Amino acid sequence: MKYDPAQVRIHEVYTVAIRDLGVHGEGIGSVDGFTVFVPGALPGETVTAEIILLKKSYALGKLLSIEQESPFRVVPECPVYENCGGCQLSHLTYEGQLDMKYRRVKDVIERIAGESGNLVRPVLPAAHPFAYRNKMAVPAGLVKGKAALGCYRQGSHDIIPVSSCAIQKEENNRLLRFARRFIEKYGISVYDEKTRKGSLRHVLGRVGDGGKMMAVLVTASEILPEEKRWIEEIKKELPEVVSLWHNIQSKLGNTILGAKIRHLWGRETLTASLCGLRFEVSPYSFFQVHKEQAEILYEKALAYADLKGGETVIDAYCGTGTISLCLAKKAKRVIGIEIVKPAIEDAKKNAKKNHMENTEFYAADAGKLMPQLYRKGLVPDVIVMDPVRAGCSEEVLKAAAGMNPKRIVYVSCNPATFARDAKILKSEGYEIKEIQPVDMFPQTMHVEAIVLLSKLDSKNHISVELPIDDMDLTSAESKATYKEIQNYVLEKFGFKVSNLYIAQVKEKCGIKERENYNKSKKEDLKQPICPIEKEEAIKDAFRYFQMI
Repeated sequence: MKYDPAQVRIHEVYTVAIRDLGVHGEGIGSVDGFTVFVPGALPGETVTAEIILLKKSYALGKLLSIEQESPFRVVPECPVYENCGGCQLSHLTYEGQLDMKYRRVKDVIERIAGESGNLVRPVLPAAHPFAYRNKMAVPAGLVKGKAALGCYRQGSHDIIPVSSCAIQKEENNRLLRFARRFIEKYGISVYDEKTRKGSLRHVLGRVGDGGKMMAVLVTASEILPEEKRWIEEIKKELPEVVSLWHNIQSKLGNTILGAKIRHLWGRETLTASLCGLRFEVSPYSFFQVHKEQAEILYEKALAYADLKGGETVIDAYCGTGTISLCLAKKAKRVIGIEIVKPAIEDAKKNAKKNHMENTEFYAADAGKLMPQLYRKGLVPDVIVMDPVRAGCSEEVLKAAAGMNPKRIVYVSCNPATFARDAKILKSEGYEIKEIQPVDMFPQTMHVEAIVLLSKLDSKNHISVELPIDDMDLTSAESKATYKEIQNYVLEKFGFKVSNLYIAQVKEKCGIKERENYNKSKKEDLKQPICPIEKEEAIKDAFRYFQMI
């Protein structure tokens, strides 16, 4: 059935019942079955909205009034919340945020993994839903011809000037306010993305133990304007800053830090503690931005690992070794594997600093190294995996299962890709025992989850050999080609969708994609992001073809 937008007219006002939230926190409702997106509206609300954009398959409404208000609605604490792209849920009570995140994890577990939602535990909340971020990266740019520091408007690189951020630690906000005064006082030129002229691009802050700070000034130029004054005035006005760096990033794109960096003053690293361990953090180091919740997450991962002191553990995506070292406190031997060499060097330094002599770190592809270790006689009791948002490669999953550990602990920052990976692990003889979501990033749509998987009892479990298409989500590709999906969307919704958009939505839904399929062939071309209405249409096609 193709929706007919004839009953919805541009600039007309309609009553809209909101049923869900979109990927950016916008309310999703409908008028006579026609989809309407209303930013600022919450599920359960009935609102009036003016249609400000009308397409063949959806409309965008401007919220005018709330006729029936959600009991979970609150006034955001942040004065620029409606324009800033950093947070999406500050108009929702924290209780409401936790409920929404629980339902999202439960949904992907049922829909993608095909498992019972009863496996999902209530979300572990943050003690402090505001002022929790220990890392800040504030862009510099021109606003109405004047230099400004702030945050990006949602979905753009337009800068919204700010003097503080509600989710940043106060130390970072003091650095932000200092930098704003400094660039105004000395007329510091800021980078213009359109003309590629100007100097200052970003101001970075990191907060470590005792409120001590590292500051990094990122410029497009080789020279830092007013370098001596930056050093003198930071030392005078921000005594908490103990490390100051200048980074040069002259390349186009969204990568904040460039390859060239100079140490200007103070210490070269910042000391930050986590779970009783001490880490030396450099400008390039990864470190959890929400320390308190990271400790809760790691403690739960340790509980799932159930270590007694005699186990051998593999940390398959160890990064700089934070989880590895936590495991090493209770295991006999921990082997960390990470394909990024600088991260492995940091992991080795961190192990030495914390006197962890029962750790080994390898810069390698886990999918290739683990089978080699197994052939050499290594049999791990537990394997821990903490991959990036894209999830694990099938090679890593099968290599891990092939080593027959008693337990696999999967730490996921994208429950949808875990749900996809769970199907592969299930086909390899593992079952999900419990899923624990953790709210690492309050006020945002993101949620993390720790999952315990156990080896099925081979005596009671009957293994059935299935063709590859029945074993994992690559089978979804066989159910509908890109052309069939495009034809379906065109017929039902009246517009075209590109292969790139389909690939992006596949990734969001946890449908495995061929490597590099959705990457642009032009290296310097910025990829467009699939619009909300097309994402919903593509998902509708996926459901029709039983891909999700």
